[in-house]
Formats: sequence, structure tokens, C-alpha cells
Amino acid sequence: MLEKIQGIIIKTRDYGETHKIVTIYSNKIGKFSAIAKGAKKTKSRMAAVTQPFIFGEFLVYINSGLSSIQQGDIIDSFRTIREDIVKTAYTAYISELTEKLHEEKEPDFYIFDQFLHTMRWIEEHDEVDIPIMMYELKLFKKGGFAPTVHHCVNCRSKQLPYYFSIDEGGFLCQKCKHLDDHAMKIPDAVAKLLNIFANVGLEQVGNISVKPENQKMIRKLMDEYYEQYGGFYLKTKRFLEQMNRLML
Repeated sequence: MLEKIQGIIIKTRDYGETHKIVTIYSNKIGKFSAIAKGAKKTKSRMAAVTQPFIFGEFLVYINSGLSSIQQGDIIDSFRTIREDIVKTAYTAYISELTEKLHEEKEPDFYIFDQFLHTMRWIEEHDEVDIPIMMYELKLFKKGGFAPTVHHCVNCRSKQLPYYFSIDEGGFLCQKCKHLDDHAMKIPDAVAKLLNIFANVGLEQVGNISVKPENQKMIRKLMDEYYEQYGGFYLKTKRFLEQMNRLML
């Protein structure tokens, strides 16, 4: 079936001497892989439109297995991202996370929209940690392992303060904290931020201001949570961590 599909290139790999296999994340059919014949040839029309992070419109033969790209036009090249190693690293991370946690050919218009908003934020801003964490939490939900951050995971109490329990999968209230001796008490501001990050779209957010200590705590909690439940090793995550250590 020949389809016209808008999507973002989230993964590429060489196939033979002249072809590429690309993974496209689309709003229409979700994530899918397709062969782009001749895309490794410098003068090929397919070369430019099959670069990482290209947002394009593709004419694709959709198959049950590997699809085939017939032609493509660039909607947004995200040139600023691809020319900046830091922006490239963050975009590569959310691309790999999306590729790992999103099922094949399972469309999700909201997640696609949030992915595109996050890419645009990375392109236009230097401070990107908060939007990245907002997108991560939404993807965790898509992957079926998001923490409960709007009430106590045990008794559903909405009474602050909360403790964050990795083992129990989210917030524990004062009465239920005994369920996990390792649960970490979190400031009320962190509890509220986690709820906002998980449930509010990036397009609804203006300027984002979070105390450095709170941002650091949320990052630590999310990293430890993913390590326990994520299930996929992420090469781009390790590179990001190494890069951030060098920049300190």
C-alpha cells in the first residue's frame, strides 16, 4: 500500500553499499522501518531526506515487514540541532528512547506531538533538561512502567508530603512509607513538579524555572527508576552522562 506519511528519522543504518534502512517515527502509523535505496549515494535525492532528525514527508510502500521509501521532502531539517554536539546528543537520546519504548506501527498522536515539541525546544533553547524529563515520563507511561506521581501508590491518598519509592513504583504517603524503608522523602515542590511533568504537555509550558537542587533530585530519581524498570540499555544515555561530566 502506497502512503504519504509525515515523520521524523530517529534511526539509520547502512544496508549494502548504497542503501540505508531508516526508522521513521510518524503521526500516522507510529514507528516503522523502511529501506531507502541509493540513500548512501552523495548525489541521491534520498541522501538529504534520510539524515537523522529530519522531519519530512515520505511516500512509502507500507509492508508487513520492511517498507520501502519511494521519495521524500524535507519539512524541517533541524539544522541547528545537527550542527551542535550537545543538542545532537540530547536529540539522539530521546530518539533512541522513543525507538526502544514505542511498539512497531502503533500510532500515538499525543506522544508524536510531544516528541516534535521537545525537538523544537532543544533547537531553540540551551536549557533542555526539564523538557527532556517531561518527555521521558510520558514515554515511561507509553512503555507501561511510569511511576505513580499523582497520589499514593498504595492507598491513593493525595495528602502531602510524599516519599518516592522505586520498589513500589511511585509516591508513598506518610501512612504508607513503611512499605519501603528505602523510600526517599521528597519536597512538596518536587512532588508537584513530577505530577506536572507527567501530565502537562510541553506546549502548555512557558518559561521553566526549577531550583537546581530540585532538578538534580528529579533527575536522580528518574535515572534510578528507569534503571530498575526500563529494560533497555541506552548508548546515547551513557554518552550524555559522559559529556555532562566533562562539561562540569
